[in-house]
Amino acid sequence: MRRDVHVTAADIARLAGVGRAAVSNWRRRHDDFPEPVGGTSTSPAFSLTEIREWLRGHAEGRDLPPDEWLWQDLRTTVDDDDLADLIADLGAFLVYVQHEADEWGRLSAGTDEEVARELPARVRAACAETVSAEAFPETVPAARVPLVRSIARLAAERGARDTFEFLRERYFEVHTRRVYSTPAEIVTLTLDLVGDGFGSLLDPACGSGRILGRALQRSPGARLLGQDVDPVAARLAAVRLALRCDNARIRPGDSLRADAFPGELVDAVVCNPPFNDRNWGYEELTADARWEYGLPPRVEPELAWVQHALAHLAPGGVAVLLMPPAVASRRSGRRIRSQLLRRGALRAVIALPQGAVPNVAVGLTLWILCQPPEGGTPSSVLMVDTSGRPDDYAAVAAAAWREFGEGRELDEPGVSRSVPLVDLLDEDVDLTPARYLSTAADDLSPERIAGARSRLDELLRTVAGLLPSVAAVPADELALVPLPELVRRGMLVVEQQTPARPGEKPLRGAPVLTVEDVLEDRPATGSWEQAGARPIVTRPGDVVVPQVVTVPVARVVTKGDALLGPFLSLLRPDPEVLDPDFLAGFLCASVNVRHYTSMSSRYRVDVRRAELPLLPMEEQRRYGEAFRRLAGFRSALREAAMLGEDLARLVADGLTHGAVRPPSRVG
Repeated sequence: MRRDVHVTAADIARLAGVGRAAVSNWRRRHDDFPEPVGGTSTSPAFSLTEIREWLRGHAEGRDLPPDEWLWQDLRTTVDDDDLADLIADLGAFLVYVQHEADEWGRLSAGTDEEVARELPARVRAACAETVSAEAFPETVPAARVPLVRSIARLAAERGARDTFEFLRERYFEVHTRRVYSTPAEIVTLTLDLVGDGFGSLLDPACGSGRILGRALQRSPGARLLGQDVDPVAARLAAVRLALRCDNARIRPGDSLRADAFPGELVDAVVCNPPFNDRNWGYEELTADARWEYGLPPRVEPELAWVQHALAHLAPGGVAVLLMPPAVASRRSGRRIRSQLLRRGALRAVIALPQGAVPNVAVGLTLWILCQPPEGGTPSSVLMVDTSGRPDDYAAVAAAAWREFGEGRELDEPGVSRSVPLVDLLDEDVDLTPARYLSTAADDLSPERIAGARSRLDELLRTVAGLLPSVAAVPADELALVPLPELVRRGMLVVEQQTPARPGEKPLRGAPVLTVEDVLEDRPATGSWEQAGARPIVTRPGDVVVPQVVTVPVARVVTKGDALLGPFLSLLRPDPEVLDPDFLAGFLCASVNVRHYTSMSSRYRVDVRRAELPLLPMEEQRRYGEAFRRLAGFRSALREAAMLGEDLARLVADGLTHGAVRPPSRVG
């Protein structure tokens, strides 16, 4: 029995293989277009059954995307709570089809009842080694077989792997909070720190399997192990890897409470463990054999993950863990930190720039650990701070670790240093990298300080001139119009990243505009892998808005030809009727901030809830010029603040190092 589900305008556009603007036009032009059955006025929801019927009657000879129709078929088959399990089941079937294509060809020639009777045992046998013996239900109703056949037909067209990737991406797109994926650049950096040539790798909090998937690309023959507390995420990751190789084993379960690989030793452990989880198992695991460096305090779950990683490292192995910065300095963990240092297990701490991991308010750190060597403890630990190098932090960190591994003594002022062990083993055992980095003597010269002071003076004089002039007028509130109404009138188009359509490939080599790029007001710096979706190419005059931020921001694109990245909304105004700077200014002003969803210290910015006044173009341009000057004013203030901080540091360091001194009193 199929159930009816609701679909959005974006879903309808995908089902029809058109843009969202076309759906808006249909609603306006066709009296028989289905009426909304839910949602809101700005984000209506429609009956899938009614939309299907309407699209079939108005296809006008166009081919409708089979994958999108199949995805909506899945949604009507089971409740949302069971959708992930259904996708995992179908993924297991795809593993079987990929390995036993001829056998499936013979089996599929039978009736639905025959397929339902034979299929479970065959799929479970095909998946026993790579996924699990329980990867597929023991029984399948005959009514489910047509859906299985549809999946097989789609896999014959686009491949089993791509078919599963499509279903998986659609699921996580709807359930964005189900699994957090480590950013692609961080994944690449962690594997660079591990180095090539590893024969086995474990991720004990593997989530969607991004780290393991990238590790497979680095070392195709490596044995890959993964575990995740979310059984659905573990199942989906297991199927994803099984469609790529035969040497991955992914298991569900809590790695700390119920280690799925006890006694297994690997060449590398790479992990982005959960942070600040007070319910990590302190009471049950008090006497656990993994706590070789001390029982982790209840408030230090990250130190439990550190020791779990070390317990799985083979001699000569390397572990890289993403950690919150507080782990380096909390007093409750200083004894374990001391033991990690004294025994040579902790080899490096790398501070990352704020924003390297999106939607995290602080700059995280990477800890690099090794199995303690026999016959002596290393005399130094590498400390790296890349917070001042946001554009090339990954290259800086990887180069410092490589040189440190080659036995070089590093001392790059403000960036990296080989710190003697004795300097770290004080009462606090604070492992914050910035504490131990040196300052170059050349940086403290009186000439440099004078130059920085001169630049700051010049910048401060410029700032005042950037503030736009405004004239007092009688209080008169502007009449505001909902943004969806402007879309309906064709004054602008709203775009967001969506998975690629059939045959649509990412534009390799094109830079990707990220949330951090927009916040920092800089050119696109992301890679095409971050945008594994339908390519949306930016144009000059587009307005881009991050969807989750502490303070709403809207930027006008001045140089196009970049791909729109994830978690960004793009608004493309018709320049004949809507000024981009006018649009950007109102989107992030207080008149619209009240419409956005507040989440503790952050906002979820849904631009479809914004409102704008409809003003003549000449007046819009006057507003736009004022907003543009305000943006320059804010940018100059930020630059002045950073320059002022640098100048204050230079003067303080110059005074303490003897490079400069206070002037003598006169009289």
